Amino acid sequence: MATEATGNRRDLDLDFSLMGPEHLDQVSAIEAVSFALPWSKEAFFYEITKNDFALYVVALYKNQVAGYSGLWVVLDEGHLTNVAVHPKLRGKGTGRALMTEIISRAAILGVERLTLEVRASNFQALDLYSSLGFVEKGVRKKYYSDNNEDALIMWLDLKELRGD
Repeated sequence: MATEATGNRRDLDLDFSLMGPEHLDQVSAIEAVSFALPWSKEAFFYEITKNDFALYVVALYKNQVAGYSGLWVVLDEGHLTNVAVHPKLRGKGTGRALMTEIISRAAILGVERLTLEVRASNFQALDLYSSLGFVEKGVRKKYYSDNNEDALIMWLDLKELRGD
């Protein structure tokens, strides 16, 4: 169990587990309210049952999915595919706790570098990723097909964090 300190906001006691089929209804609901182009329940089911490169984690608060994060691991690199938090639990440290959990799991798997894409206008996510050590390394022009918004490509060097 992890307790996320959040200053003057109440602390959340979160449990983390691998995403399973029993989580998919709640994950899909969070996905639908979080993204303009949400992944389907079937896409998540494929990821957790068929994709040998995938690792998906859920954060549970009071036995309900508070958020989730996904990662594809190829050799020594990881690509963060999804991060989302239930709207009622945003701003309470859930996203930071999820990111810390997925980064820790990636390091255990031998991942040396993590990457992700984030909308250029998603300042809250950009602040979180930067505070965790991610650095902007490029731009994917017109990456998001719903509005042709650019994606910023960010990288985190886990070897530097470990002091390798």
